[in-house]
Amino acid sequence: MTTALPPTPIATDRTVDTSPISLTPATGTDLDPIWAAVIPETRARSNDIHLPISLAYAERLCAAYPMADALLVRVAILLHDTGWGRVDEERILSEGFSGDWRRAAIRYEHEKQGCLIAREVLPPLGYDDDFVARVVAIIDGHDTRPEAKSLEDALVRDADRLWRFDHAGIALASSWFRMDPASYCDRLAAEIVPELLTEAAVTLATVELERSNRLLKTGVLR
Repeated sequence: MTTALPPTPIATDRTVDTSPISLTPATGTDLDPIWAAVIPETRARSNDIHLPISLAYAERLCAAYPMADALLVRVAILLHDTGWGRVDEERILSEGFSGDWRRAAIRYEHEKQGCLIAREVLPPLGYDDDFVARVVAIIDGHDTRPEAKSLEDALVRDADRLWRFDHAGIALASSWFRMDPASYCDRLAAEIVPELLTEAAVTLATVELERSNRLLKTGVLR
């Protein structure tokens, strides 16, 4: 079952691991069959970089919030953006990262396709109908719905954002938004940190952004 959404920002009494995410890749091999089932979908919009890094962040968040259903969070974050692999790739950059990008039709389309993919790949791998429905409920609206519905939903949303603070995420996303790294880091601080729903994610984002700013010399290269 999903866990009710506590008041945000969601507090934690656990110590948050703020070491570079490359030091703690996602653990275990239990999700490898899902990865294998969506390889074609990982080749769109750099999902083969975004999704594994986001999963690693999701596992850190689950460690900070042990009351959450960790399997639900891990599967949902793995699949949440696979729908990009089934939409017009040219429209991803032309519509999904310009203008009122949060409301772009293609973002709704990728969510819909992601839900379809979850329903296709999970049942043959042994996941029951109830679990699949809970995964789909998180994927549906993860970019476009204004609020999280559960703790697990909140952790997926935060993990989806946290990857942007790592230097690999900055490298990719700054090019998508046609911004230099310094301007993109400014945007992360001004717009994305306030969107985070958990104290653990705010802690991670703050440390990662400081680290990335130092690494990328954004104080000078602007």
